Amino acid sequence: MNAVLTAAIVVFALIGAPLFAVIAAGTMLGFNSTGVDLQTVAIELYRLTDTSVLLALPLFTFAGYLLSESNTSHRLVRVTQAFMGWMPGGLALVALLTCALFTAFTGASGVTIVAIGAMLLPALREAGYQERFSLGLVTTSGSLGLLLPPALPLIIFGVVAQQMGIEGVTLEALFVAGILPALLMVLALWGWSLWANRAQQIPLQRFNWQEAKAALWEAKWELPLPLVILGGIYSGTFVISEAAAVTALYALIVEVFVYREIPLRKLPEIMRDAMVMVGGVLIIMGMAMAFTNFLVDAEVPAQLFDFIRAHIDSKITFLLLLNVLLLLLGCMLDIFAALIIMIPLLLPVALGYGIDPVHLGIIFLANMQIGYFTPPVGMNLFIASIRFRKPIAELWAASMPFFLVLLAAVLVITYVPWLSLVFVR
Repeated sequence: MNAVLTAAIVVFALIGAPLFAVIAAGTMLGFNSTGVDLQTVAIELYRLTDTSVLLALPLFTFAGYLLSESNTSHRLVRVTQAFMGWMPGGLALVALLTCALFTAFTGASGVTIVAIGAMLLPALREAGYQERFSLGLVTTSGSLGLLLPPALPLIIFGVVAQQMGIEGVTLEALFVAGILPALLMVLALWGWSLWANRAQQIPLQRFNWQEAKAALWEAKWELPLPLVILGGIYSGTFVISEAAAVTALYALIVEVFVYREIPLRKLPEIMRDAMVMVGGVLIIMGMAMAFTNFLVDAEVPAQLFDFIRAHIDSKITFLLLLNVLLLLLGCMLDIFAALIIMIPLLLPVALGYGIDPVHLGIIFLANMQIGYFTPPVGMNLFIASIRFRKPIAELWAASMPFFLVLLAAVLVITYVPWLSLVFVR
């Protein structure tokens, strides 16, 4: 009977059943087969809602949706262009930094491509960058920022790790740990941009104090947001949930009442869209936590570690195989699904090899960034294809050099834990 039900769950998963339903069905089947009361699933859902740090998830999401619905992207582009446009490869650096900051707050790679890519692609072409390079840069930059606070994947990793009882994995630690790896990725892509266009005559924009001051003045209400979040948290003024509440309230006041770019009548729609997304993630997380309990009870992580340990002695080899696995997952699964499903399996194994759990989180998300534009189902490829009306194959070919540069950066992040842990441990 269990074999028939397992086969049915697999079939429903393949034909597109909701992920939370597939996980819930597998969890209940597993508990039922071992004689555990199914109330455990409901208890796990309640335990998740009782996590205080989880308050940050809907609040940061709401703030991100507000920023994505306003003209924040235009102001970010103007500020970075005013201060970076004079540098060699300045416009490429503007694209990288703007996309990274915007994605960090919105948590959505696709939104970044639609909102900022539409402005940057014509600007890159007019500046003299080749179309192939410009397409690759914009498609790739859409996923930058997932390592920067307050990106939703960072929060989800922290919540899942804390629910598993892993010590030392706090959102404060993850927020700091991602900064240097994210900076490395941005600088690596900027370096490639300089090298790839070394033969092109790209005109530089002269630095103009008047334009710089005007751009700063226009964005004066939004630029302090990162300082409010990080400064409030690390000065001890806010805990994470309070910082999220302040961020949401600040974004609401600025975008609705100061800039007046979001009418009051549109707020219910924005709230609904944001909470629908959060609700979907929370349901999946609740089911995944129950499934994690089943795996722990069945000693699956321990058995997996014993199996891997029997075949792989070297920590370096394990990390290399982990990168390969995460890259494959990144091109097949949505980042939220990959986080919730794989963290409970990978964390105990990684701890057995002496890998710091915060470092593992940064490795995980760095690989997922690349997965956003890796075939067959890289989300950035599909969104950029629709937005710019280009074949996916052309976009993938344009993104390949950027993929290789980021892959090299991921290897550095993986094998140099200092980058992630210097401000943490």
